[in-house]
Amino acid sequence: MIPTPHISLTDKNLIAKTVLMPGDPLRAKMIAETFLTDVVQINAVRNMFGYTGKYKGKPVTVFGSGMGMPSIGIYSYELFAFYGVENIIRVGSCGAYTKDLNLYDVILVNEAYSESSYAKTMGLTGSKVLKANKTLNNRAVKAAEKLNIPLTVGRIHSSDVFYNLKGSVHEARFNEQGCIAVEMESFALFANAKALNKKATCLLTVSDSLVTHEATTAEERQKSFTKMMEIALEVAIKS
Repeated sequence: MIPTPHISLTDKNLIAKTVLMPGDPLRAKMIAETFLTDVVQINAVRNMFGYTGKYKGKPVTVFGSGMGMPSIGIYSYELFAFYGVENIIRVGSCGAYTKDLNLYDVILVNEAYSESSYAKTMGLTGSKVLKANKTLNNRAVKAAEKLNIPLTVGRIHSSDVFYNLKGSVHEARFNEQGCIAVEMESFALFANAKALNKKATCLLTVSDSLVTHEATTAEERQKSFTKMMEIALEVAIKS
């Protein structure tokens, strides 16, 4: 079923088997322009764009997911189910739930906890915790070692809301669920991968801290989180 309701591309051969998926389409453009050669732009509806090029001679696609689980849920499902994608590596920003994480630290997600009903509603599972793919994660650890980039591996919180009327919930999520940081997409990505027998993982850069209240700027989040991208690209060419 291509084109899909959300991706206008009619030639699925223009999508690589491994996709890097930032939330921000401008970050997708930056990754393509910075790291890829022979880049071709892929259009989708609602001003979302993807780019396919080569990294060290191997095809890689970078595709913006938009913000939140419904958005990444749609784009990742269509890429997995209809465009032959086998691996999706989310590259995004997160807020730290522990003082042990500093701005710009890189996290490799091994599990995503969420209150979201995404996986239950789609008929997959009622579990509140979904796992990243071990094979991709092992490759990410090796890539980080090769690149000499420190990596923190842990469980993160995938939240449905950015502004919570209860105030900050970081202490409860850290103490009770063991979540070291928060973002808004990975749980849905992991659900889709599990449902469709595909592989997915997530690399995050700490953009702010709910403990120390330090924060990066919007421009820094768009342009400066390159270490996780380097790791993800090394995983892509091994996948």
